[in-house]
Amino acid sequence: MREKLQDDVKAAMKAGDKARLTTLRMIGAAIKDKDIAARGGAADGHISDADIQDLLVKLIKSREDSAKLYDDGGRPELADKERAEIAVIRAYLPTPMDPAEVEAAVKAVVAELGASGMKDMGRVMAALKERYSGRMDMGKAGGTVKAALAG
Repeated sequence: MREKLQDDVKAAMKAGDKARLTTLRMIGAAIKDKDIAARGGAADGHISDADIQDLLVKLIKSREDSAKLYDDGGRPELADKERAEIAVIRAYLPTPMDPAEVEAAVKAVVAELGASGMKDMGRVMAALKERYSGRMDMGKAGGTVKAALAG
């Protein structure tokens, strides 16, 4: 993932795509910050690709929140800029799961773990995050897990 990011930075520089270049550099800086923070724990001083995916999901969430605030504040040009950054960041994440896939994955994990009630929600969510990080919106999956455990 790091190599793809570096290659894309070079391509954006050659193409003169300043908006994309700025977003790619921001992603690189965020990854570098995480690398520095994780130096004590990671053997090679780098966070894993799974951690990078989690970071990208957080960057997208932050920009979605900002875009909403800009829309509410009557600043559509800034909201559009945030949405353009979201599009660039999403290119580095796997394809998101549709609701039917999420439901099927939740049912499979619940059955596999033998989860039978709300007391097992944490275990189910942890397993889903481990397996589907970056593809599944964990906030939305929580409701599906609750429904599966309640029924």
